Amino acid sequence: MAKLGNYNLFVISESPQYSVQTTSYPVEKGIAFTDHVKPEPESLQIEVFLSGSSYQKTLDQLKNSMYRGDIMTYSGRFIMRNVIIESISSNADKSAKNGIQASITLKQIRVATTPYVKPNPQTKPPTNAGKKQPTPKKPGNAVYHITKRGDTYRGLSKKYGTPVSQLRAWNKYPDTKIPVGVKLRVK
Repeated sequence: MAKLGNYNLFVISESPQYSVQTTSYPVEKGIAFTDHVKPEPESLQIEVFLSGSSYQKTLDQLKNSMYRGDIMTYSGRFIMRNVIIESISSNADKSAKNGIQASITLKQIRVATTPYVKPNPQTKPPTNAGKKQPTPKKPGNAVYHITKRGDTYRGLSKKYGTPVSQLRAWNKYPDTKIPVGVKLRVK
């Protein structure tokens, strides 16, 4: 019994294949000159027997995994990680009464990763564009007083009925140094 991804398979035989690709250049005498050897992906040919009443369903699921390019792990006599099903061929004859024999070729793949990292979308600070902007409060009923010699916040407070603390908040002059002839808000 072997396992391919989520499928339990009755394996008859396993035949691994290892190969390399070489580049060769002819020379005047002797064998060709080779300067590069590149390993090819490993592959594994497995002969399986699918039996039982659901053998056709299992075969269809294996074909769908092949068409989708599902990356799986194979665990049998040999163990291969990151394999895809490259081909499936089935053979039904009189020896298989309630199932079929299938030949599955697995190919080891390497998933390419990229150093490119997708940047996070830069979020702009929220703006009030399109929203009704608040209008600054206009001192519509504000009352002003032109200062004379001897004016104080206490005296203006009594005259206009505004608290001294409010007069100080509106007018940024110290109590002892209110200039003469300036416009102070008093209401």
